[in-house]
Amino acid sequence: MDFWRVLTHEAPMFVWPVKFCVAMTSATYVLSILTNNVSQVDRVWTFLPTIYTVYYALLPLWPSVPPAYLFPYTPDTIPSSLRETFSLRALLMASLVVTWMFRLSYNTWRRGLFSLKDEDYRWEVLRQKISPFLFQVFNLFFIAIAQNIILFLLGLPAARAAAQPHTPLSASDYVLGTLGFLIILTEFISDNQQYSFQTFKHSGKLNPNEWPGAKIQWTKHDAERGFVTRGLWAWSRHPNFLCEQSFWIIITLIPLLSPDSPKLDFPPTSLESLTPFLPCLVLCSLFFSSTIFTESISKAKYPVAYSAYQERVAMFLPLLTPVWGALLAIQGRKGSVDSLVYGTGPNSKGKGKAE
Repeated sequence: MDFWRVLTHEAPMFVWPVKFCVAMTSATYVLSILTNNVSQVDRVWTFLPTIYTVYYALLPLWPSVPPAYLFPYTPDTIPSSLRETFSLRALLMASLVVTWMFRLSYNTWRRGLFSLKDEDYRWEVLRQKISPFLFQVFNLFFIAIAQNIILFLLGLPAARAAAQPHTPLSASDYVLGTLGFLIILTEFISDNQQYSFQTFKHSGKLNPNEWPGAKIQWTKHDAERGFVTRGLWAWSRHPNFLCEQSFWIIITLIPLLSPDSPKLDFPPTSLESLTPFLPCLVLCSLFFSSTIFTESISKAKYPVAYSAYQERVAMFLPLLTPVWGALLAIQGRKGSVDSLVYGTGPNSKGKGKAE
């Protein structure tokens, strides 16, 4: 095929990742049909960005000829400078993404989402809203194909880093790398707070062995409300989503802000000038649309309380939450909205409540 011929000669670095992406897309789609469960991509989401990123970071490690089907390999047509030495920048990015993988895998495992019987609750809601035929079209083109392409794109920043001159790390690498690890830690805290709340909501018992940052004294008012509004969730309705998007923005920026990167057009002067930012732009677009759908489900389930939560707390950016609070105070509604969002119990005020 012309596509493979062009890819092999013009961009040999991407030959194996594209083959692997096609294989994963086919496998997840076929499994979704056989199991009638479309969360197959969700289960590999924790691993695929890491596989792509590590492949580019470890190009000198792979054989020139694959010893087995889909085994990573580095074609001889790749420049020798990329095949013979490691990129410290790409290795830094790989360490960040591997750490991200462990966090997400742990959270996925404890929620039972690795079970082949489990399916994201949002897909069942969508099934009820559209016809079976349209759902299968959505399954093929978005869940299977589009999401696998997004996961492939998340590895491209590491490919860009590996293709740059293999120079020592710069100040921007250290700063962005540190921010990346701090964001992973913050997301881990938000995951733990959400899990702690859900555990209390369903059991009615506080767990004395919670992770640091998640030792919140939940009350019956929190459980009755039905969704978490304390800790980081008092400042952002989706702190985990904010961290996820921020992490991949940082991964995208690491090679772009390095001294070895060509000068970027800022502000962008054309759609082509946005191409380097494609991985994080596509992911952020996915998260924004997914969040709107998720919140429509929550609002249908908790119409009064969740509407108040949307008025009081920003969707993503914590800096906007005090602004929303000030606007509600001007309208004379802050007290009533706070009562709905944070509860009226004796332990509902103070720590974990946004001002």
